Amino acid sequence: MSGTSDGVEEIPGTERIFEGDQVDIVLHPHPTDSPNDPLNWSWQRRYWSALLVCYYTGLTGATANNAGSTADSVRDELGIGYNIYNDAAGVLFAGIGYFAPFVAALATLYGRRIGYLVSMILGLIGSIWFAKVQTIGDTIGNQLFVGMSESAAETIVQLSLIDIFYSHRIGTALAIYILATSIGTYLGPLIGGYIAGGSLGWRWVPWLGCIFYAVSFVVFYFGLEETYFDRERYLRHYAAETPGVSVPDEKPADIGTTREKTSTDDGEAERNITLNGISGPEPLIHAGKDPRVPKTYWESIALITPASNLKGWGAQQYFQRLIQSFRVFAFPAVIFSGLQWGAQDAWLTFYLTTEDDLWYDEPWNYSNYGVALMNVPCLIGAIIGCLYAGPLSDSFVMWMAKKNNGVKEAEYRLYLGLANLIISPAGLLIFGIGSARGWAWQRPYVGLGFIGFGWGCAGDIAMAYLVDCYPEMVIEGMVGVAVINNTLGMIFTFACSDFIASAGTETSYIIIAVLQIFFVALSIPMIVWGKAIRKWTAPSYRRFLEIRDGLNR
Repeated sequence: MSGTSDGVEEIPGTERIFEGDQVDIVLHPHPTDSPNDPLNWSWQRRYWSALLVCYYTGLTGATANNAGSTADSVRDELGIGYNIYNDAAGVLFAGIGYFAPFVAALATLYGRRIGYLVSMILGLIGSIWFAKVQTIGDTIGNQLFVGMSESAAETIVQLSLIDIFYSHRIGTALAIYILATSIGTYLGPLIGGYIAGGSLGWRWVPWLGCIFYAVSFVVFYFGLEETYFDRERYLRHYAAETPGVSVPDEKPADIGTTREKTSTDDGEAERNITLNGISGPEPLIHAGKDPRVPKTYWESIALITPASNLKGWGAQQYFQRLIQSFRVFAFPAVIFSGLQWGAQDAWLTFYLTTEDDLWYDEPWNYSNYGVALMNVPCLIGAIIGCLYAGPLSDSFVMWMAKKNNGVKEAEYRLYLGLANLIISPAGLLIFGIGSARGWAWQRPYVGLGFIGFGWGCAGDIAMAYLVDCYPEMVIEGMVGVAVINNTLGMIFTFACSDFIASAGTETSYIIIAVLQIFFVALSIPMIVWGKAIRKWTAPSYRRFLEIRDGLNR
């Protein structure tokens, strides 16, 4: 059995997070003393960055899901039926999933910012095309660009958040991300329904998206700082030259802090945070620039921030990265996380289609406004799910680690996800059967709330688990999740209308509820054998990192 100096096995996803009396938190990743390290930014800079990327997540989620709010008006004006909208949604999923490797490769070689800006331009193009729809081809084609614009939200955003938060807070950070996704996904159609049914007309739904993309491009260009930082290369460069130094009790705000407040039985007390087994911060060097000199404002918002190993324009490396990213499908945790998150996208198409097909008619006779408001219980459930799978998940993992002599295992997060064995399938059954049988609105709305809980809970836990398993393979792992997730969403979306028409609403929801139980139940073998799988894949993981980080270095 291999192990580290502190007796913890060298397995990705197994790490010591408590030292001594299990009050001191070990920081992962290694902190540094560079003012350009995002982990050393003041809290205002870090939370502003988080706010921007989460806003972008909500924006793309809204524009990717607001097309359905125009369906009734488009059918009346252009004669384009609901089935075409399902085909367009399938194309949207394809755009999200299959453009993800391309935008992720940009972020790893040229900095995070360029990926966001390119995606906003694609979203602007898609929104303009959507606003000028005249034919079936227009209806489907614009969604490809709208989908590609969301690729950054499914890959780079998670990496941007991980750049500015330590690993013991990652569940909460990803909960904020999933919450932003939920707000966009559910409020986008709600707002779109009010606009489409009002005096402005349905074309103002995409025109509003155009305005937001244009304004956001300017805000991001001048307001979003680059978070790319080659921490490991810095540490390797200076580790031999500079021994660790004792950590001062207090540090300036611009280079972080080594102490954290915690609530104890005796009240609020300070606790030290150990620097991942290092007695003090280590200096680094980056891209020929002295890291101890803070970047200027213009350097921090450069259009391109080259990776440390970028050669020339990086064209060859870019395609090597694309090819390399497909190696992630050899890791079971990537497939598991993709299936967990993808199932939620698949069921989204079903209940949105059911709302459009049934709730405008007897016994509910809903208007566009009424159908749009059906997103509210979903959003409420998603918020509860995010709180459950985010801050509560982080606290649960810390509690489990204390019981395990201060050592965290990635699978600890999966225990809380088992609640979805009951809650999410129950929501699908209540809403589906209630819609088929014409129940009063209260019970189907409870079902939508349960479905929303599953959305928020499954996404957060699945992605946090993957990050815990392979912390240095974040963006590549998210690419794998995006491909699997959106492929599953695309398949079910293309089949949705025909499946419901053939099997009937009630039977179709019983089937997808069983499928949801199956997907969530995959957590059980991962809990039992997940560590063994991580140990088995550890050589592949190290080889993956060696190839990725050594490309043309």
